[in-house]
Amino acid sequence: MNQNAGFGTKSIHGGRDHSDPFAALSVPIYQTATFKFANCQQGGDRFAGQEAGYIYTRLGNPTTTVLEKCVATLENAEAAVAFASGIGAISSVTWTICKAGSHIIADPTLYGCTHAYLEHGISRYGVEVTFTDLSDSNNLKNALKDNTALVYIETPANPNMKIIDLEEIAKIAHAYKKHIKVVCDNTFATPYLQQPIALGCDVVVHSATKYLNGHGDVIAGFACGKEDFMGEVRMLGLKDMTGAVLGPQEAFLVLRGLKTLEIRMERHCDNAVKLVEYLKANEKVTEIYFPGLPEHPNHEVAKKQMKRFGAMIAFEVKGGHDAGAKLLDHLELCTLAVSLGDAETLIEHPASMTHSTYSPEALAESGIPEGLVRISAGLENAEDIIADLDQAFGKI
Repeated sequence: MNQNAGFGTKSIHGGRDHSDPFAALSVPIYQTATFKFANCQQGGDRFAGQEAGYIYTRLGNPTTTVLEKCVATLENAEAAVAFASGIGAISSVTWTICKAGSHIIADPTLYGCTHAYLEHGISRYGVEVTFTDLSDSNNLKNALKDNTALVYIETPANPNMKIIDLEEIAKIAHAYKKHIKVVCDNTFATPYLQQPIALGCDVVVHSATKYLNGHGDVIAGFACGKEDFMGEVRMLGLKDMTGAVLGPQEAFLVLRGLKTLEIRMERHCDNAVKLVEYLKANEKVTEIYFPGLPEHPNHEVAKKQMKRFGAMIAFEVKGGHDAGAKLLDHLELCTLAVSLGDAETLIEHPASMTHSTYSPEALAESGIPEGLVRISAGLENAEDIIADLDQAFGKI
């Protein structure tokens, strides 16, 4: 495949080597736990790393390999590693970078389980974690220490669409110490809208459960970066620390989803713009969080580093939590459920659902109002999504 091919072409053809002896159009599902060796010498050579080839699906599988190569191509990374979940990717990367005595700097506005992992999980093992607002790069400068190993961010951030300047953060971290790894969760944007490695980040992580798969039927994750480091992540973080291995059936389904990623993201983004226009005109909405709005505090940064502004929207309803709950309870087309990036429009209440692990103080520190509603614009006709929201607002 031409390396200058377009994103849609890479999504369909990336990673494929056409080595299947039966010339199947779709990548076959290699539903096997282990692989035969031609002889004892070959088995020994593969275990010693002296010969390429498959040994055991926990260490690699042909279906998963194609998927990893495709995702690496889309993120303009040297390599990628697939995982059984997004948090599997995040924890595997973090365990590879950090050890007892290491220091992590993270923005406080994160997916709830990521925040819990950093605040209550890895910190139990002698790793120091500092949460600070990284939308102000001066906070990073003030937080950096001799033992800082990792700077961790999401942008747009879950659930309030906070935007962080990736290029600026990477420059500051690497100027302080070159070995510091800047890790960005790119789940909300996808590589179609934003490419953190091109902006200076070292590692990109994804919950592929969301847009990359796109059909709400797979739990999966990815990490992308330099080939040498991804090899460490595979053999230490994945093989030895977490065991969060993606199965070949799930890999096949994500490959299927990636084929339509470009056209899905365009429709998602189109629908989000129409929903924001509706919400702006709705007198029962007091605040809208969407990086495409000029009044968003980091709109200019989003313009600089994103192709479009994504399909995730958060808003507050006049009357606070109780009014927002009533709105959600009266929706008929929009689905009250966590996750995002599915064909269906999904809507949820972060403070009691995805971010319920945050204390009230942490919610306030992270800019997550307790009455915030988060919506993932789906692929339905926008006028139908709006009509459903409108009838539910009418019940408040």
